[in-house]
Parts: sequence; C-alpha cells; structure tokens
Amino acid sequence: MIKIAIDCRMIGSGGIGSFISELLPYFLAENECLLIGTHEQCSDYVRMPNTEFCFCDVKPFSFRETFFFPPNVLEKIHQYDYYFTPYCNIPGGLNLPTFSVIHDVVFLDVDGMTGFLGRFARKIFYKRAINYSDAIFTVSEFSKERIIHHLKCKKNIEIVYNAAPKYLTEDFPNGKPAKKDQILFVGNIKKHKGLKYLLDAFEAARKSDSSFQSKLVIVGNAENFRTGDEETVSRISRLSASDGFIEFTGKISNERLKYLYAESKLLVQPSLYEGFGMPPLEAMTVGTPVLISDIPVFKEIYGQLPVSFFEAGNAEDLCEKLLAVSKNLPERIDISSLTELYSYKRSAEIIIKTLSGFGNQCEN
Repeated sequence: MIKIAIDCRMIGSGGIGSFISELLPYFLAENECLLIGTHEQCSDYVRMPNTEFCFCDVKPFSFRETFFFPPNVLEKIHQYDYYFTPYCNIPGGLNLPTFSVIHDVVFLDVDGMTGFLGRFARKIFYKRAINYSDAIFTVSEFSKERIIHHLKCKKNIEIVYNAAPKYLTEDFPNGKPAKKDQILFVGNIKKHKGLKYLLDAFEAARKSDSSFQSKLVIVGNAENFRTGDEETVSRISRLSASDGFIEFTGKISNERLKYLYAESKLLVQPSLYEGFGMPPLEAMTVGTPVLISDIPVFKEIYGQLPVSFFEAGNAEDLCEKLLAVSKNLPERIDISSLTELYSYKRSAEIIIKTLSGFGNQCEN
C-alpha cells in the first residue's frame, strides 16, 4: 500500500475527467489516497476505505494554481508520499515526488489549432510538467514519440493506454437496441478530426449509389464551433437543413451516446491526428464495426483488432470503403481481444508500479 494524493479537479470535464474517473477505483482498492477536488467531483469515491477528501476548487492551469495554490491543500498533500495528476497541470509549491500525464501534443503538431501565444503557453505547461515530474505517462507510443520530438523529454515516459469506460460495458436495461441505417461520427469539429473528408465521402456515396440511403449522425459539442472548422460547421448546418440525411446532435449524455453507438451500423473516424482516439474503441465495445483513417496512432491502437482502414485525408478512398463496408457488415464482431489489449485496471497497475518503483529507488 502506498499513499497517493490525486488531483480530481478535472472530473466531469471531458476525456481527462473520464480518464481519472476510470482509474480511481483501482487506485483506491489497495492504496491510501487523498482526493483533491470539489464535493461533487469526489462524492462517488470518498466513502471508500483508506480515502480522504480535500476540498479545492482552484481551476487547473490558472494563475492561482501555478503561483498561489492554497497552503492548507499543500499541507494536506505533503502528508502523502506521491502526487498524481491526470494531465500536465502541476500546482506550485509541491515538494514531493510528482507524476503527470501528457495525453498528446496536438497543439504542437497541428498548425492552426491555436495562435502563436496559445501554442507558446501550452508548450510552457508541457515543459513545466516534464521539469516538475519524476516520470511522465502518456496514452500511446505515438504520443510518446511526439513528446520526445517536441519537448526533448529525457524523463521516463510510461504508456498507459485508454480503455472503454465502464458504462459502455454494462448491459442495456431493456436489451440491446436494434440497428438503424445510420453512420456515426463522434468528436469535435476541428480540422484535425477530418470531418470534411467524411462529408465529402458521404455526399459522393449518396450520389454514386442510389441504394446508399444511410443517415449520418454527428455527435459533438456545439461550443467547439468557436474554435472549429468554420467551413465545415456551415456545411453541416446547410446539409442538415436541406435533405435530412445529416443530423448534428450537439452535446449529449453518456446514456444517449451509448445507444447511438449500439444503434449505428458503422462508426467512421476520419481523423488526421489523434493521441489515442477513443470513439472506435467505444463503438466496438458495444459491437459496432468501425471504419477509420490509417494514421500511425490508429495503426498502433487498432491494428490488431477487426477494423477497416482507409487512406487518411482521401475522400475518394473513404467513399469507396464506406460503400464497400456498408454492404458487407458482419453480423457481429469479435471484441474478445479488446479487454486483453486495453484495460484501466492494467493502466492503473502500471502507474502504481511506477510510483512504487520510484519510492524504492529513493530508499536505496
């Protein structure tokens, strides 16, 4: 058993929040843990044995977090052996072994994601995380290579793969829903997600094959429109209004997303860049086939699984594969290897082993 102070302040805020939420039960099972966050964020876990709660509502990446982190919270943290944050934000004033996660460096790899100042600020936070961490975790070999490339990181970097969230592995209360003639896209509307190529391919498929009558359902957060691909946003609005074959859902609940994954006959993920890429894994967890771009990280994560690939950024190839796959969908896909390859339990074990190993090095 080790004593870990865990930053829970991003629970409820998208992918990072899901990442730490899924890891927490495994951390708490055999270790003494301090959960740092709000009552709402930590309420599901504070009643577990060997668990202590410390209220903190300081925003991650804020000026206050970096320079004026609350002394009472720091005092509580320093009663533990290690500090773990699920992202690259590290409070000022820490004086204990610290471990952080850099999920990807998309803002450094993809032009146009942000302006010069935004890119510069993110690079500072990445570098700060490396400088103040005793080891770094990331979610793929691809991201590890890009972290080393951009940040010249010489610290130990451990791979802790994502896995399917628990809610997707639970049975449907009224039985699994029937399939509909719909294709699903899940993600934001930024250019590196490749949605433009899916729209091109979808329109071309409808024009070239009259039997292709599938609906395209796009799941994403409308707030991302502010920093998204404005041309694609306008196009989605126009197509949604004109023919009814495209639906944009906006932000939806996990329960609704689970049903969309299960109801759709195919998920298409046309990304040009990802650090891991969760939607294909989530879709396969509920038995839905996937068609994905052949970017390096998808080859790494999904190369051993029953998926179909198309050439990234090639709408013509995507159209051909979309028509071919749609006409030859398997009745079921074998996902037995999913949990063998990707498990939050295994990722938590890697993190605990890394922390414990660092403690043993210090003792020696």
